[in-house]
Amino acid sequence: MRKTAALAWSSGKDCALALHRLREDGEYKVVLLLTTVTSDYDRVSMHGVRSLLLEQQANSLGIGLQKVVIPKECTNEEYDERMQDAIGNLRANGVEAVAFGDLFLEDVRRYREKRLSNSGMHGLFPLWKQDTAKLARTFVDLEFKAIVTCVDTEALNKSFAGREFDLDLLSTLPSSVDPCGENGEFHTFVYDGPMFQRGIDFDVGKIVLRENRFCFCDLIPRETT
Repeated sequence: MRKTAALAWSSGKDCALALHRLREDGEYKVVLLLTTVTSDYDRVSMHGVRSLLLEQQANSLGIGLQKVVIPKECTNEEYDERMQDAIGNLRANGVEAVAFGDLFLEDVRRYREKRLSNSGMHGLFPLWKQDTAKLARTFVDLEFKAIVTCVDTEALNKSFAGREFDLDLLSTLPSSVDPCGENGEFHTFVYDGPMFQRGIDFDVGKIVLRENRFCFCDLIPRETT
């Protein structure tokens, strides 16, 4: 019997590629997607994706979804407390590990592993230390479809918000920007790909600058019948 894992799911490309790798490897079965949602906006934290689109992703992937709800101005202490509660519930329900789409940030990995060890669990990092330029191209080659939902304008021009994550985008990224946006330069929403039972339908809405720094592209769910 395969081991069970939850996957930290941001709705973006790196976690989607991590899920793809875990399914290829076959040692762990991902039984739950774990997503942080900001209560004031009912959107995926940092990515700005509406909860309804997140739910449609989970349904299309055929995986359960657990939201960790945090306030708009969440302190580190509040975040830690709510994540520890969520991880404790996973452990109590037999989940053995939590997987992440992290690529190379050592401090982030140490933080995650420390929090998991407190609950008697361990982390999985299927993309760790892999070349991010190659990973970005692999994502496109696998025929995943994603759109840029958030841009940190201190790192990348706001015109990238709302663009498709494709070879054209990769060819125009400044050399200072990681091709996977691992330093927070941009975030994405994956709306189709090899694991999806069906694509996610949405319309591209307004592009809005918040906090004089982060440029968000609103994705509006289409009504489904």
